[in-house]
Amino acid sequence: MSKNNGKVAIITGATGGIGFEVAKRLGQDGYTVVLNGIDDEAGKERIKELQSEGISAEYYGFDVTKEDEVTTNIENIGNKFGKIDVLVNNAGGLGGRQRFEEMTTEFYRFVMALNLDSVFFTSRAAIPFLKKGHNPTIINYTSNAGWNAGGPGAGIYGTSKAGVHAITRALAKDLAEYSIRVNAVSPGTIDTPFHAQIKSTKPEVFASWKNNIMLGRLGQPEEVAAVVSFLASEDASFITAETIQIGGGQALGI
Repeated sequence: MSKNNGKVAIITGATGGIGFEVAKRLGQDGYTVVLNGIDDEAGKERIKELQSEGISAEYYGFDVTKEDEVTTNIENIGNKFGKIDVLVNNAGGLGGRQRFEEMTTEFYRFVMALNLDSVFFTSRAAIPFLKKGHNPTIINYTSNAGWNAGGPGAGIYGTSKAGVHAITRALAKDLAEYSIRVNAVSPGTIDTPFHAQIKSTKPEVFASWKNNIMLGRLGQPEEVAAVVSFLASEDASFITAETIQIGGGQALGI
């Protein structure tokens, strides 16, 4: 059973995949975990699952790309608990693929909103409550695409993730005077439902991905969750403005 330590962690996009594993791990660490998502049914199921393991958990359904929804909900959470200790900006995604020549402005704005606006909206709303937190920290998610600009059609995804890398450092500079740490993780290819379609339709392609990873295998969501747990902990109390690659050496290429 989890022992609640009175600390509160918000994890966006936490109804499945890496986000849910992060929520579970932080719950096991003793946090009250507040899961965000847009699939309310999945949210209810995840909360039941966590509570059955003795984890204190709540779900708030809102769209991280919508400024008013984010602000209202983060403020409601902060006011309910009187503080926020950890904000994990897990929500994000590829959003689809479009080359620049035919890219619609709508698509451009959607991908930037999903990956970068969301970090800005949630962080801005959480800062007043993080100031009241214990060992307060923000953990963002970037990607190899933030460095290599992504594959064909993923250029704006790469651009948005480069923005997350920069805003992580900018927030760290801005919030250091309040002892609020800000770091990022950069997961490589992680074996999650995100890849389920290609895994089922093109298993040979899925299997080949490990050939580009130095350690010769895909990562597991629990391995990302372990690093997030570390960054949120007292053990990481002197780490800020950093990005940790969790990709088995994938970023170096082989």
